[in-house]
Amino acid sequence: MQLKLYDTLTRQKRDFVPLDWELGLPEAERRVRMYVCGPTVYDFAHIGNARPVIVFDVLFRLLRHLYGNDRVVYVRNITDVDDRINARAAELGVAIRELTERTYRDFAKDVRALGCLPPSFEPRATEYIEPMQAMIERLIDQGNAYVAEEHVLFHVPSMPDYGQLSKRPLDEMLAGARVEVAPYKRNPMDFVLWKPSKPGEPAWPSPAGIATPGRPGWHIECSAMAWRHLGEMFDIHGGGIDLEFPHHENEIAQSRSAFHTPLMARFWVHNGFLQLEGEKMAKSVGNVVTIRELLTGWNGRVWDQSEIRFLMLSTHYAQPLDWTLHGLEEARRITSDWKKITAQVDHDRIDIKPSPQILSALLDNLNTPEAIHFLHQEAKLAVRDPTLANALYSDLVFLGIFADRKLVADQIKLVSDQIEQELPPIGMQVDSSQEVIRFHRQRLEDHLKIILQNWNPTANVISTSSSMGSNMELLLEPWKKFGPKFISPADMIYINEKIGIEELNRRIEQRLEARRLKRFQEADSIRSEVGSIGIVLNDSKEGTTWEVKR
Repeated sequence: MQLKLYDTLTRQKRDFVPLDWELGLPEAERRVRMYVCGPTVYDFAHIGNARPVIVFDVLFRLLRHLYGNDRVVYVRNITDVDDRINARAAELGVAIRELTERTYRDFAKDVRALGCLPPSFEPRATEYIEPMQAMIERLIDQGNAYVAEEHVLFHVPSMPDYGQLSKRPLDEMLAGARVEVAPYKRNPMDFVLWKPSKPGEPAWPSPAGIATPGRPGWHIECSAMAWRHLGEMFDIHGGGIDLEFPHHENEIAQSRSAFHTPLMARFWVHNGFLQLEGEKMAKSVGNVVTIRELLTGWNGRVWDQSEIRFLMLSTHYAQPLDWTLHGLEEARRITSDWKKITAQVDHDRIDIKPSPQILSALLDNLNTPEAIHFLHQEAKLAVRDPTLANALYSDLVFLGIFADRKLVADQIKLVSDQIEQELPPIGMQVDSSQEVIRFHRQRLEDHLKIILQNWNPTANVISTSSSMGSNMELLLEPWKKFGPKFISPADMIYINEKIGIEELNRRIEQRLEARRLKRFQEADSIRSEVGSIGIVLNDSKEGTTWEVKR
């Protein structure tokens, strides 16, 4: 089957054939090349920013599956020079570099928590000033740009087919471009390639013999970084639909004019807008929700990778998405069931790849709603036949809804091994003193708390802890006593904060004894007591288990 993608430039869903394959390059030289506009690092990224990050992560995973992991080059830039950055740094009273470094670290941490693979390259604009200057000089020499009052501007009429991406009438482009009205412009549509820096702003030597140091305009940054990493023409350029005009339109004008190519990118892929509870997110309204808020507590609850990605992928990427609390709650209910169904899969033996139905859906212009529809069917079958849980788990990992538990186990083992080297086994008689043994156990428990903070929330602690060593295994024994098949790190953290696993087990044992003695009022009282702190006791023919209710 052939991958088909909707191309905004041609307004058609077309077969995707990589340029290197079409040109017939030698097999070893062939690469699939994709560029996606990344964040401007002046504040925490919001959930609108998260949508393209997740959408193009899925496309990246699909391309790697189709062409090979080492054949796909994915570039997602970081804009670290911008008016908003300057304003935010001044507002906070911090150095610009300090702000951009801190904000970038926050962004990287947040998208990693969303289950996104790292791009092949993540270039920062400030590290690519030289290629920006080179492109600007070339555009000036060719008559596509000019110098005026220490600015360099792209002359839009020099590109006869400007506007082909957005296909807007001239009056709409003027209204939507938000370009500065300046007397030195030859045409109202002309846009800035370079401008003089104000005192205190980042500055570099200006091109074209301009004496005053300056900084690049926004649009030239992406053209230069894409050129340096992907060449003069590449396969896919992605981003949010809000970037279609003027940003992507202007990128095309710069790159095609500089290199005399028929196209900058052969496919332009745009994700739709995201609204919050039916309204546009805006700082002026005060309804902006950041990724960090979702991960640490939004509407009183912490949301994980599986829930966020499920909701994000439940709507086709090209369509508008309404982000709602109800939608997240439904995502939690569904993914919680899937975690239980896949709790005991042998992740070490599963080769992660999409089932034919998932692959078919993704090949059809990333039809993730259809993929999720199949996941529901797959889950129903796995409930009746547990042997089918492996396929469900593989599909969930491929889509990034779940983390690969084998990788999680490997990461946790590295931490555990370090701890094991530092501490003797709990049962070792280092000293006859019980205080020494308790001391070492406490140290282990403290380390376990640290590990839990770094454990992927979609991974089953019990099944991913088998390689952690005898000390840690012993600490996890109480959790297995009455624990459900799937225990998340969040479950363990919650119980430790609310009651402690030893006390919870003691209360369950008291309840079981009360039931055995037919003291049902006492048993019900214990159930209610535990339930009041958000822990449900479930009775079945297999026995009693606890569950953290969220």
